[in-house]
Amino acid sequence: MARMLGTVAALLSVVLPAAAQDRHTAARLDVQHYTIDAEVNPRTQTLSARASVRFVPRDDTSTAVFELNNALSLARVEDERGAQIPAERSHNNFSVTVNFPQPLPKAQPATARFTYDGKLSGNEESPVFGIKFAQIQTNSGFLMYPARWFPVSGYGADAFTADLKITVPTGYRVVASGIESTQAAGDKTVYTFQFSKPSFPGSIAIVQGEPVRVNAEGVSTSFYLQTTPKESANEYGAEIGKVMAFLTSTFGMPPNANLTVVETDKGAPNGYSAPGILFLSPAGFGKQPNTRLLANQISRQWWGNMVAPATRAHLWLANGMARYAEMLYLEHVNGAGALETEARDVYIDALTMNDVPVIQTPRLEDYSPEYWAVTGSKGAAVLNMLRYTIGDNNFKTLVKEFANKYAWSEVTTEQFSEMAGKISGQNLGPFFLQWIESSGAPEFKLEYTTYRTQKGFRAMGKVTQDLDTFRMPIDLRIETEGNPEEKRVEVVGPSTEFVVDTFGKPKSVVIDPNNRVLRFSDPIRVAVSIRRGEQFAEVGDFNEALKEYQKALEVRRNSSLAHYRIGEVFFLQNNYQAAANEFREALNGDLEPQWTEVWAHLNLGKIFDITGQRERAVNEYTQAIRTKDNTQSAQEEAAKYLKEPFERKRAALQ
Repeated sequence: MARMLGTVAALLSVVLPAAAQDRHTAARLDVQHYTIDAEVNPRTQTLSARASVRFVPRDDTSTAVFELNNALSLARVEDERGAQIPAERSHNNFSVTVNFPQPLPKAQPATARFTYDGKLSGNEESPVFGIKFAQIQTNSGFLMYPARWFPVSGYGADAFTADLKITVPTGYRVVASGIESTQAAGDKTVYTFQFSKPSFPGSIAIVQGEPVRVNAEGVSTSFYLQTTPKESANEYGAEIGKVMAFLTSTFGMPPNANLTVVETDKGAPNGYSAPGILFLSPAGFGKQPNTRLLANQISRQWWGNMVAPATRAHLWLANGMARYAEMLYLEHVNGAGALETEARDVYIDALTMNDVPVIQTPRLEDYSPEYWAVTGSKGAAVLNMLRYTIGDNNFKTLVKEFANKYAWSEVTTEQFSEMAGKISGQNLGPFFLQWIESSGAPEFKLEYTTYRTQKGFRAMGKVTQDLDTFRMPIDLRIETEGNPEEKRVEVVGPSTEFVVDTFGKPKSVVIDPNNRVLRFSDPIRVAVSIRRGEQFAEVGDFNEALKEYQKALEVRRNSSLAHYRIGEVFFLQNNYQAAANEFREALNGDLEPQWTEVWAHLNLGKIFDITGQRERAVNEYTQAIRTKDNTQSAQEEAAKYLKEPFERKRAALQ
């Protein structure tokens, strides 16, 4: 019912704090290659490593800034001759500033060698606040690239090659990207991995035992599971095969024919994609295959790993395409109606962050609601609008040819726009200027009159909106006494006139009837305010959540969802009378979405149980059952509390 878009209140800040901004804007290096020699000891939960980084300065400089996990102690930094280089450590932004004694000339390769060690039990502060990307335990471990377990520059947008040498005790195995070889060394085993194509190969897993292998649709998937039953591998393997087959037909030959799936731990991201590897948390597995998650993460084998954004300003090409891959796959499985439903949700998410252009993604904190709204949801919305603008066939050609042409390359929005224009034969400069380089979304208004002509009727009017730079083809549907007529109008600037001839008498004119354009309207404003309120509520900022819900009610007073969400907040605050009032208002509202009815009755029942009114509580649970709505297992919940009263959880005494 509520999408999880964030984890902590700090992530709700729109613009990065100064220290965090430095982390993403100070990358004036082009990292080319890593040579990492590391030993992982699961028994002590420790890592010791030497990492040699070959890079090219983008400007003349005497410093190089890298990010390194704060839990790792830096012992020494050397140049390629072995001479020690002074380095300053800042734990505020996980940075290491290397101060070279002689200036490094622009475009001349240089090398820095880092020696470091530390404990990564999973309880340490993460570079991405609140999300676990590194954990070494006695039975398994994972060290993902976002954990900065090796020195990182240009995080997320500077592809590199790598040679990894990972030593573990005998009995453990290492999973990583690249060509693998092993060698025994006493009571230890040395795994080496060579990854020779520019990507992000720096994520590894330490596992035990043999994997569960599943073959489906020509794809072999190896599963290393921890808490998920091994029987689930067959079902997940079958779904992965289906997703891979569809995405291969959409994007072209995959960078990896087969995949390895590693189960992580609670607190890790639901999914993370490295070349040839999917990291899924226990929540990411679930009872049934999470089709959305699989489509999103598998698509990143193409978009993000094989085709990498040149800078963080172009991250939407990876995150947006991954989100759109979900939509495309659901459309493939469930039909066009599924795409329309998904598009509405994606557009609402995108509009929750309406004042930061996509090209300014570096301003946003990783994994924050704003970050995903701009790079993921708005990125997917842009792709959906582009498909509508240039046509299905041209769009399919575009995504396949772009992935093929720029395989193992860093790409920009300009390159994507240029190819889209060539394939479609259209001038798409204004499209990308509006949706990638500018902020805001239009709100259309329509004025028209109808006239009788010798051949039928004519509708003449104009479309107005408030964005000076807006230019995009928009569909009009003219409902008549006979069959409806459709016309595509190029809307340019604040006002555009149109003329449509029809055979039947026009009854109404509808703009953008299929809701293809990212735009505001009263229903969308309500949905956007509620979504933002949900984001605040998820991180415990109830005052801001209530303000957003009230904004929704200012537009639509009878919004059941807005009243329901306000009731939820009051319920969590133990303000039961106010909560009951809001749940009643939800029942008296528009009942959109429909599940608000069953859950309003359920929560009223809980309130009556808490306040010792069992008979009234039973009546509410009974009414909940009569709705026959089982959203989020509502029927089971109602049946449970019909048998025994609901009891609120009381905080333990201090």
